Amino acid sequence: MTKSNSLAIGGLLAGATTWGLVWYPLRLLEQAGLPGPSAILAIFLVALLLGLPLTWRAVHEFRFGTGLVLGIGLAAGWANLAYVLGVIHGEVVRVLLLFYLAPLWTVLLSRLLLKERLVLAGYGVIALSLAGALIMLWRPEVGLPWPKNGAEWLGLSAGFAFACSNVLSRKAQALSVAAKSLSVWGGVVAVAFVVVWVDVPSFGRGAAPVLEHGALVAGLGLVMCGVTAVMQYGLTHTPANRAIVILLFELVVAAVAAWFLVDEKLAPRDWLGGAMIVAASLLSGHMEPNARAKQR
Repeated sequence: MTKSNSLAIGGLLAGATTWGLVWYPLRLLEQAGLPGPSAILAIFLVALLLGLPLTWRAVHEFRFGTGLVLGIGLAAGWANLAYVLGVIHGEVVRVLLLFYLAPLWTVLLSRLLLKERLVLAGYGVIALSLAGALIMLWRPEVGLPWPKNGAEWLGLSAGFAFACSNVLSRKAQALSVAAKSLSVWGGVVAVAFVVVWVDVPSFGRGAAPVLEHGALVAGLGLVMCGVTAVMQYGLTHTPANRAIVILLFELVVAAVAAWFLVDEKLAPRDWLGGAMIVAASLLSGHMEPNARAKQR
């Protein structure tokens, strides 16, 4: 494995770890009276302001890939916002189950937009990762993974948008990591602003908690600033189908974090599903037809 491959995988794992943990401070902010859209708007506005001095020179690249820039930004914006709103207002297990259908969308989108083809082992890795997610999330009482309300549709759409943003980031090879990071920060801010603006009372309720918990919001903004950049590096240098499998590690982190932070017990199936996802991540290097040739 080359140094660039190691850094790319490290960036993806850092992103998965962050999103596997970030639900907890977001839950605390929600309990403190800061609505999800306002929290996301404030956090990513901080990330944009922090990252802009280091990335503003990349703005000129936008004219070479305007469509891709808009696509990455809007898809990332909706993925972030819809995911947060879904887990806040819906049944978490069902929302996550629908969100983690993202590998299926990635297979389709990467085939259409990137012409990436999988060998038989690649489909096996995708199946292993999805099976691990289903084992961890499936509850007989929640029924089939089909949206039943608005929160669940948000979860499904977030997974599709997440896959779309990842595939477009991989496709935009002409854009630097800085340009892609700017696109993500700006896209999340724009989408969240529209939602907050439409729900004016939400903005009024969110203003005071933002000031009251400014240190936490600023800290999360700093984290999102850094993790966006390393994730964009990882997505740029990793085939989309492999990246989405690695990013499923977020589910393992979230389960372990819930065990420690809110005393949610891990059942044997959680350990089994998590082990399957980790195994799929380790085997993901064999997903593409020329993976072994590249390694040699």
